[in-house]
Order: sequence, then C-alpha cells, then structure tokens
Amino acid sequence: MSDTSQNRENKPIIGISIGDFNGIGPEVVIKALNDNRMLRHLTPVIYADGRVISFYRKQLDLQNFTYNQTKSVENIHQRKVNVLNLNEQEIEITPGEAQKSGGDYAIASLRRALQDLKAGRLDALATAPLSKEMVQSDDFKFPGHTEFLTQEDGATDSLMFLVAEGLRVGVVTGHIPLKDVAQAVTQERIDTKLNLMIKSLKKDFGIKKPRIAVLGLNPHAGENGLLGEEEEKIISPTIKSFKDKGHLVFGPYPADGFFGTNQFRSFDGILAMYHDQGLIPFKNMAFDTGVNFTAGLSFIRTSPDHGTGFPIAGKGEASETSMRNAIYMAADIFKNRTEHQ
Repeated sequence: MSDTSQNRENKPIIGISIGDFNGIGPEVVIKALNDNRMLRHLTPVIYADGRVISFYRKQLDLQNFTYNQTKSVENIHQRKVNVLNLNEQEIEITPGEAQKSGGDYAIASLRRALQDLKAGRLDALATAPLSKEMVQSDDFKFPGHTEFLTQEDGATDSLMFLVAEGLRVGVVTGHIPLKDVAQAVTQERIDTKLNLMIKSLKKDFGIKKPRIAVLGLNPHAGENGLLGEEEEKIISPTIKSFKDKGHLVFGPYPADGFFGTNQFRSFDGILAMYHDQGLIPFKNMAFDTGVNFTAGLSFIRTSPDHGTGFPIAGKGEASETSMRNAIYMAADIFKNRTEHQ
C-alpha cells in the first residue's frame, strides 16, 4: 500500500514510464489514457515532460487530451492524467529514428518511476517500450526492463509472464542466444520458474489451484530420447516432483501440437523452455492485446507485449490496446495482492 493511499479515493496510482520517445511509447500511452473511463478505476502518472506529451498530442491531432503537470507524486490530481516532469535539459524528438538520446530519456523515466515505486508513492508500474540497443551505457547493461527491475528489486529471480485473455505463457530462459538454451535448461531453473508461476497465478490472478502445462525442449518433446534427452533426464523428473507435492503440473508437451490443437485452453499457465517457443504462439494470438508481466517481484510491473515500433512511430498507426491492458492489469494485480494480504 502506498504512502498516498489515504488520498487516493480507493484508486490505485499507476506509474507509467514513457519508454523511447522516438518510438510508439508516447503514442500508445496517450491513446490509452485518452479514454476517460480509465480514470474511474485508477490514477495514472506519466513520467515524462510536458514537451514530449505536447509534441505527440499535436502530432496525433489529439488536442482534446488534457493532463495535469506536476513535479512530485504528492501533488497529483486524483481524477486526471498526470505528467510528472523529468526536467531533462535536451529533448530533440525524431519519431522513427533510433537515437541514443531516446534511450537515455527512457532510462531516466524508468529510474524516476522506480524511485517512487520503491518509496511506496506508486502502487504499480507500467512501462512503455524502450530500445534494448539504445539504452546500453556504462550505467545500464541489461538486455531489457525485466533483468534491470529484477536486480533493482533484489530478487533472486523473476518470470517473464505473457498474459492475455485465456492464455498465460512464462519462459524458463529469456533473453539469451538460442545456442545457450539447452545448457540453461536445468532442473533447478525449471523448478524456480514453476514455483514463481504457481505463486503468481494464486496471488496475482486469484487462481486457487492452477493447472500448468510444461513444454518440451526438443521437437516432439524428445520422442522418448530419439530427438534429445532433456525431456527424460531434466524436464519430466521436475514435473514429477511437483506432482508429488500435489501441484497440477503436466507435460512435457510437444510445443507445435500443444498450440496447434488448442490444448493450451485447458491450462491456467504454460511454461515454455525458451523465448520464441512461448512468445511466437502468444504474439500470433494476442499481439495487439497481450501484456508482459514480470512475476516474482515485490512490486508490480507490466508492459505491452510489443517493442518500440520505430517504423510506424508518430504516424498514428500504433494500437494502444496492449498498453491499455497493461495499465489495467497493473491495477487489477494490485487489487488482487491487497485482497490476499
């Protein structure tokens, strides 16, 4: 519960980091918050500058979009969209062009929002997309949001959890080269990710006895050792250990048939072995609606399931649905956690 809870009118305060201002982040944030119905359920705080919001409001011809500018969360307006000014000196916005300035600004926004989140002034954080390449510096050497926030939280591990209506997919290995995946798939790692998924499904999504499917690593889930040994030696024994403890964990399933035959609809969560195995089917079914949730942290962080979209930035073509869902989900998870404390 945040320090500002007594003044919130029972609405969670959701911080929103703006991401790369040359990408579609500002556009999808503005479009998502341009729906006043959202303000009935939560109070949004965008970490940016009035200059950035004003630029895209004009660029997108959304002059009816109004907001309250502030220098601190303590002075936000509970019934308006709030923009917490970062007061960065140099801002040159070039939509569609990947620039180091856009990456630096994205990190400045993220760090300021995280500061307020850690201090209890926010209830959750929704992050707009940043460029993994443009954010790299001596002070930021992470593949993306997930790894940075996990370290900042002091957590030993976290779970990249892609969530949409009727579909929740987590991954054992995330942003690592494909050639390193097999070595990284260990019983210990699968055990950790399964525990994170089970706890999150219960605490964050209110599912008392979740059913979880575990995918195999190899084609046809190894074909009884013919196409690989990881299923028999690593994955299946781990699944058995969870079953022995009374958890509803099943598999390993061949990934292609599992999604191709709609078997996934019978489960509350799906654990994939590597990034593309889980994210390709997920994004094929829910690219415009899905949310990336970082499970296992002490605080709540969501984001849209897409990237910076530089080719369409500033053109008014980006769909705000995933960003809107990310903001709503942050509020919903906060309420679920509060109710189950």
